[in-house]
Amino acid sequence: MKKHLTIDLATLPEEGKSFSGELDTSIFSFPDTDTQANGPLLYDLYIQHFESELLIRGSISAPFKFTCVRTLTPFIKTLEANDLCLSAEIYSGTIDLSDKLREEIILQFPDYPRCDEGDEPMECILDSRYLAVDKPPVTDVKTPPATEEPNPWDALDAIADDNPDNSK
Repeated sequence: MKKHLTIDLATLPEEGKSFSGELDTSIFSFPDTDTQANGPLLYDLYIQHFESELLIRGSISAPFKFTCVRTLTPFIKTLEANDLCLSAEIYSGTIDLSDKLREEIILQFPDYPRCDEGDEPMECILDSRYLAVDKPPVTDVKTPPATEEPNPWDALDAIADDNPDNSK
């Protein structure tokens, strides 16, 4: 399994070429997080060379293990970019597209992953003991008395009173 998708411009035909395969999960390394790649990044791309840039079209996908924000249950969700269309500037005779593909998958990450949106949807119900609205009110807790709000002008008045040059 490849770790990089490197395109050699010298061998890329003018009309473009199809590239299919998979990239190793090591391109997705997330330190200190519950989110982990659960399989390789699959790609099916058509790449064309135009003057100083490459046009990349196709689809990519990768499965990830997320933790549900409601139930704290781990689940698998495959992230996809089916109508992918990217361009990459050319600086040398070869170009590595791995980082661009990685970024496109990361942009698909859900803000709040839920297990009912996984590849195998699960029941995603929050345990009622964690909801404050379902708990009976506690009556033996006394509310402390409210302190008076400080007056910001008191500090300025104290400065004016201490200054002998300031006459009223």
